Amino acid sequence: MIRLADAFARPIEYLRVSVTDKCNLRCVYCMPEGGLPWLQRDEILSYEEIARVVEAAAWVGVRAIRITGGEPLLRRHLERLVGLISRISGIDDIALSTNALLLEEQVDTLVAAGLRRVNVSLDTLNPERFASIARRPGLERVLRGIDAAIAAGLSPIKINCVVMRGRNDDELLAFAEFSRRRPVAVRFIETMPVLEYAQAQREEYVCADELLERLQAVGELAPVEGPHGNGPARYFAFPNAVGTIGVITPMSHDYCNRCNRVRLTADGRLRLCLFGDHHVDLRGPLRAGASRDELCAILEGSMLIKPERHHLRLGEPASRMRALSEIGG
Repeated sequence: MIRLADAFARPIEYLRVSVTDKCNLRCVYCMPEGGLPWLQRDEILSYEEIARVVEAAAWVGVRAIRITGGEPLLRRHLERLVGLISRISGIDDIALSTNALLLEEQVDTLVAAGLRRVNVSLDTLNPERFASIARRPGLERVLRGIDAAIAAGLSPIKINCVVMRGRNDDELLAFAEFSRRRPVAVRFIETMPVLEYAQAQREEYVCADELLERLQAVGELAPVEGPHGNGPARYFAFPNAVGTIGVITPMSHDYCNRCNRVRLTADGRLRLCLFGDHHVDLRGPLRAGASRDELCAILEGSMLIKPERHHLRLGEPASRMRALSEIGG
């Protein structure tokens, strides 16, 4: 098989696939309260079109697929896409990123179709604070979704918590206790600057080094290998804990030198960096009848414009919203 690599000799083995731009939450760091201008239905790739891109990606060396959104469980019959991808030769791993509001009802069908693991965005364990951060209620549904994923045998299950000073940083110990009692990896993510949230991000930013220091004050954290996955987290565990603690550090210790991913947007653009505007159109060639070999050539050619690193700085907004919900692998 051809190995897909960028101009900096980084192998690209991981494709994130967005199936919708819509979300049923309005998290303060992620999306304006009134929502965004949504894509029209005919602008969004069909499941069959997505599968054709994944097949070409597998042909040039991609091995892992993560289905994302917006909130991917809002897309009807998502299990059909999971089934299509699971039958593509070369794809070894299918994962899902979700806010888990709809996970309890869908998890068994998704697992039967081939889903292997799940990441859940969860920034608080307090119901009132959940409604404040997400601008929608639903904490109990999320927790039931996590427990349903555990019961369904998905592994690993990763809980992504964006830490914001003054909003939820007083819950570090509660999340640590969550990792002691459940077989999950709780990952604390440094908040990042996105559009109108950039100034608040400067004020609410908590460095991962501070997070770990505060956690060490209540118990010894030992470095561990961490769960299987394609993400950039560093992992630790408390003695006798069932789960693990992770930190993801896009601001204080970036991991661009290890970037192994590209992202297919819901409207068919191949985005080469999560925090930049480098992209290549795939929807046009797909709908013009491009063959697998032609799609492979486009994927290979796109590597020439994948940037070496992002240039995020505290208080300086990135050009895109929703970056935080997409970062963890």
